[in-house]
Amino acid sequence: MLTVLTALDLVKTTSCVTSKAANNCEGPLGAAVPPSAFESSTQLSESHAPRLARLNRREGSGGWAPQRTDRNRWLQVDLRDRVEVTGVATQGRHGSSDWVTSYQLMVSDTGRAWKRYRLEDGVTTFPGNSDADGVVLHKLPHPVRTRYLRFVPLTWNPSGWVGLRIEAYGCSYKSDVADFDGRSSLLYRFNQKSMSTVKDVISLRFKSQKGEGVLVHGEGQRGDYITLELHQGRLALHLNLDDAKLHSGSGHASVTLGSLLDDQHWHSVLIERFNKQVNFTLDRHTQHFRTRGDGDSLEVDYELSIGGIPLPGKPGTFLRKNFQGCMENLYYNGVNIIDLAKRRKPQIYSVGNVTFSCSEPQPVATTFLSSSSSFLSLTPEPRAESLSVHFQFRTWNRDGLLLFTQPGRGSEHLVLRLGGGQLRLTFHRSALQRSEISTGESVNDGLWHSVSLTTRDRRIFLALDSEPASAIDLGDQGEGDRSFFFGGCPPSSGSPGCRNPTSAFQGCLRLLSINNQPVDLFQVQQGLLGNYSDLQFDICGIRDRCLPNFCEHGGRCVQSWSTFHCDCSGTGYSGPTCHNSIYEPSCEAYRQAGSSSGFFSIDPDGSGPLKPTLVYCNMTEDKVWTVVSHNSTEPVHVRGSTLQRPHVMRFNYSASPEQLRALVATSEQCQQEVVYRCRKSRLFNTWDWSPLSWWVDSSGEKHTYWGGVLPGVQQCSCSLDENCIDMNYFCNCDADRESWANDTGVLSYKDHLPVREITIGDTNRTGSEAIYRIGPLHCYGDRFLWNAASFYQESSYLHFPTFQAELSADISFYFKTTAPSGVFLENMGVKDFFRMELSSPSTVAFTFDVGNGPVVLAAKSHVPLNDKQWHYVRAERHVKGASLQVDQLPLRYAEAPADGHLRLQLSSQLFVGGTASRQRGFLGCIRALTMNGITLDLEERAKMTPGVSSMCPGHCTGHGSLCHNRGRCIESNNGYACDCTHSAYGGPHCKTEVSISFERGSSLTYTFQEPFSVMHNRSTQSFPAYPDSSKSRENVGFSFQTSQSPAMLLVTTTFHSQYMAIILAHNGSLQIWYHLNKEKRPDVFTPLPVTLADGLLHSVRIHREGRDIHIQIDKDINQKYTLSSDTELNTIKALTLGKVTGTMAVDEEVLQAASQGFVGCLSSVQFNHVAPLKAALLNRGSSLVSMRGRLVESTCGSSADMTTSHSLSDSEKSDRGKEPLTNAVQSDSAVIAGVIAAVVFITLCMAAVMIRFLYQHRQARMAEPIKEKNHRHGLETAYRTELDLQNAVRDSRKEYYI
Repeated sequence: MLTVLTALDLVKTTSCVTSKAANNCEGPLGAAVPPSAFESSTQLSESHAPRLARLNRREGSGGWAPQRTDRNRWLQVDLRDRVEVTGVATQGRHGSSDWVTSYQLMVSDTGRAWKRYRLEDGVTTFPGNSDADGVVLHKLPHPVRTRYLRFVPLTWNPSGWVGLRIEAYGCSYKSDVADFDGRSSLLYRFNQKSMSTVKDVISLRFKSQKGEGVLVHGEGQRGDYITLELHQGRLALHLNLDDAKLHSGSGHASVTLGSLLDDQHWHSVLIERFNKQVNFTLDRHTQHFRTRGDGDSLEVDYELSIGGIPLPGKPGTFLRKNFQGCMENLYYNGVNIIDLAKRRKPQIYSVGNVTFSCSEPQPVATTFLSSSSSFLSLTPEPRAESLSVHFQFRTWNRDGLLLFTQPGRGSEHLVLRLGGGQLRLTFHRSALQRSEISTGESVNDGLWHSVSLTTRDRRIFLALDSEPASAIDLGDQGEGDRSFFFGGCPPSSGSPGCRNPTSAFQGCLRLLSINNQPVDLFQVQQGLLGNYSDLQFDICGIRDRCLPNFCEHGGRCVQSWSTFHCDCSGTGYSGPTCHNSIYEPSCEAYRQAGSSSGFFSIDPDGSGPLKPTLVYCNMTEDKVWTVVSHNSTEPVHVRGSTLQRPHVMRFNYSASPEQLRALVATSEQCQQEVVYRCRKSRLFNTWDWSPLSWWVDSSGEKHTYWGGVLPGVQQCSCSLDENCIDMNYFCNCDADRESWANDTGVLSYKDHLPVREITIGDTNRTGSEAIYRIGPLHCYGDRFLWNAASFYQESSYLHFPTFQAELSADISFYFKTTAPSGVFLENMGVKDFFRMELSSPSTVAFTFDVGNGPVVLAAKSHVPLNDKQWHYVRAERHVKGASLQVDQLPLRYAEAPADGHLRLQLSSQLFVGGTASRQRGFLGCIRALTMNGITLDLEERAKMTPGVSSMCPGHCTGHGSLCHNRGRCIESNNGYACDCTHSAYGGPHCKTEVSISFERGSSLTYTFQEPFSVMHNRSTQSFPAYPDSSKSRENVGFSFQTSQSPAMLLVTTTFHSQYMAIILAHNGSLQIWYHLNKEKRPDVFTPLPVTLADGLLHSVRIHREGRDIHIQIDKDINQKYTLSSDTELNTIKALTLGKVTGTMAVDEEVLQAASQGFVGCLSSVQFNHVAPLKAALLNRGSSLVSMRGRLVESTCGSSADMTTSHSLSDSEKSDRGKEPLTNAVQSDSAVIAGVIAAVVFITLCMAAVMIRFLYQHRQARMAEPIKEKNHRHGLETAYRTELDLQNAVRDSRKEYYI
């Protein structure tokens, strides 16, 4: 178990020394400073001066107010020394209509290089005042140690102006500081030769403007070491506890935290180690890890180095780049090293110049905020003949204008920009003539980069960092305008000739000089130099939006200046944060999507932490079996084993133990066959019945029962069947005979499955032998699929533990009702909440608040949703936004506000079917309620809750497949109907094949009504058991019969020159072509090298999930391939069957097949939710379907079904032929009697149906006069009555298609 260590008491004491007790650290800090400590950007008048901005003061005009023309308004206070600030308070200007409604708080140690204070979730905005004299106090969630505080008004009273009075609260703060200049270090020398510790605590604070440098290092002669260093602005801890001579490299561990740590602001570090367990903390973010190898102790020889690693025997020479910056309060196992250095104690040796005050220079940075309107324009004086520009920049954006200038007359101009992460310099001689050079790779990495532009000898040179300079010839030039535009161009009226080829630059700029003259950015800010727009001075506002990484399931975070996105390639998940699995949860879901038997990846916990697993789905029976294999499915012969030296076999499954537990838990039933044959090999000792062989279950528990019996019974199946070869024993093998015996059986107690290990211990005697085989794990059903509850009282509800969904949540369920409104789900917090409800008969609403104000997503249907049919609802919330999907209604989506609160903090119980107030409860049924991959057991909770019952009334409520092939079950008064709209099949149960015969030159083209976008590239709902939001990219199925090759079976084209084609090649073999990237060659797959143009009917199923493509031909061929790209077929244009006319950008072989077309029969063609053959037959004349040549409705698919049916019948007859003859003999009279009985039974059933219909009709007419005020009570009674009748009728009721 992971243990979080506590720092040594000495370290705790130290933290108390550096600041007063937390309870006493709330005193007013501004009261003790003089009036001159208050400064501002401007002041409206002397009576509005910043010295009047103390809290509750009324002198002058009652507070500070800036000038109306002030573009960068701020008010700051100098607290005269670094203090610990725990809270801030604001007021408006006394007796006025001037107050600030929101502001940012900035901190600095020197009054330069400011940093925004961030609240939880990175929010930088503080709520302000709502009147002039009320005090709004904010206790800072994380106290800050600083000298200067700056308040930056963002919004103010719209009927007034900015007015502000302020106060800060906290206490004094004392620290020990050391300054390192990049060529110095401190050495802490131990009292003995080496220091060996099993427990270490190192704490310190640092700040630096360099992204590289060693902070702490110690090492031992045997190979132990510990190194804490900055690398590319990140903090890395390297640790090794192993003897390098014995275990070379085996114990090394490296962990990296943070980024942008070269920001010249303080960062806190704490390292706690106990044996192998390490806690590494940077600025409240902790990484727990264990070191590798065998060692538990850290052995450091002689000394600990601070600030660098000196080379022994060579003073002033260092092995690695030294730290440049300040360190504060450095403690090593309770020893204050900086304090010892300040007091010149002999344990400390100083190398180079180490001082004890922070004094490094701080360059002024400016932040370009907007990608459209930020710019800085400068015209240096005097003009120089040559050009020289130097600056440093940092950004996350791949594109943006850095510099525009006109070095000569006319239209000539230079453009320096970021393009695709490279630095590119372009010299435009004219509109048609230009030269360009580029340098660098991925310079949008958030690090500082140095740029130099110089002209010499009619050439301009570009240099980036330490790379060699590149040059462009300028030719002869006259005197140009020589205005410089940095970051962007002003509006056209103020920018002669400045043209921005890309977006404006978003990022930070510093150390800017033109013609070797530094640019004073403070003069720019004060309007004394140049011009600017949307800049922020003396601050670099860059932020790492990938820290922490909100991309789930291993998704890669990629950021720009203002946002981030997640690259989910290869993860098996999709969505803005890689939250949603692209795989179905079970084999049953794949069958409902129209797939047939084959290998599929399933994800039983959906968005949960478990990865998908590959299983075999056997769909040849009514039950869909999920098959998980292991490493030893062949028979194993065992000889020579004893209890002392038994034969032990451990089984490794294709799924992890956690995945297996999830699969077994969600399945209705699981079983595993144990084939066991023996000869003079017993399972139990016949003297004392102690076990001689056993097996181990999934949790490691030993079992001695065998196939066919219940747990805890030391028997075999023959004892239950009473057919053991010797009735004195409970297993055939225990008879201990020399002839072969058999104790084969099936283990079916699923909580013990699968079998992890088997032990055989009695095959050591002469002639003794055993043969066993453990079959794959077989599971069927989904016990949560129809897990449902019926709510028939408005005040009733089910409650569950608090929903844990701070950063991401997905919620899905089905409901059916006749009530006009009601709350499905609700969970409250102190301020945050979420609620899902049927807000009106046709509207489902998803409402939540994470601290940014309530957000309401509403999906409105054009038909009522309280129609007593199942409706599917799925809601999702994550840090990027929220979405709501109801059936096939348009997806509702809301983006999260930029830099807003992220965490949904809930505290109460989760209410299902109602609310805590017991009002607006839901009346109806809810089933398959899944939240973040976990399906709630509604049935079990309903058993103990009044007003709620398990299961739901109705016809379409069972797991049986009433409607097939994507058909949807629809409730009716006396039965059910199958909606086959989204199925390629027809008929009452969506099982009838739809076939068309194609003649030479004929074709059928289905044109998508709108571009078939990514969102649409998912199958629509087909069967109420699953939302069929088929997460695969493509799901294709059809049957065909032809003797022609080459032939075009199916081709799909997009608006982006992509295509997918299924053809028969010249040799008749089936080929699947995917051309997803026009820059690459297409992927071509040939699952079967033999000809399929043999006049027989063949079925094809293609299922694509990201890069994985599963292909099934008939029932024998199942192949999995990997595409070279997981690019989607984006904006699909059309799907064509048969001959393709017109131009099409495809490869030559595909083009030949397209020109030949198809001659033969195509049956039940399905492409995701589109069934083109059905569309052609049912929508003749539709603009979506165009047909050429002669197309005739056929029965080739149906005839194949009849053939299959006959073969199955023959098989059943042959099986019955194996029964005893008495059971097989049938007389003609018996047959006639059976027919008569069937006719009578059907007649009675029809009469019962008619009587029930008349009775319901009469009851409906009698119910009309009931008053509306009794409506809710009537609904409750109806549900209660229907539930009471359900169990009595369920078993005897015969359902018919009506």
